[in-house]
Amino acid sequence: MKMFLISDNIDTQTGMRLAGIEGVVVHEEHEVREALENALGMKTTAVILITEKLARLIPDYIKHVKLNVKYPLIVEIPDRHGTSRPADSITRYIKESIGLKI
Repeated sequence: MKMFLISDNIDTQTGMRLAGIEGVVVHEEHEVREALENALGMKTTAVILITEKLARLIPDYIKHVKLNVKYPLIVEIPDRHGTSRPADSITRYIKESIGLKI
């Protein structure tokens, strides 16, 4: 099974290509939606990587896909400038989910 990247900059795509991951570079909302639909149609793709910036353009569609499509897995990744999430996002997520403070 393969991974596929949907990115907003060529540097991220180049880095992923060095790791053997193919992908596309898009910028507009309709391009992101079209790229995601095309990636969902690829039967050999197990994981779709999408940069956080692009995921923010179509959050409702991504949420719909994550909840209703079992395969492939969609993972939001930071781009070369880093993440837009707060530093404690993972620990806060665990605390909110199961009530356990780490």
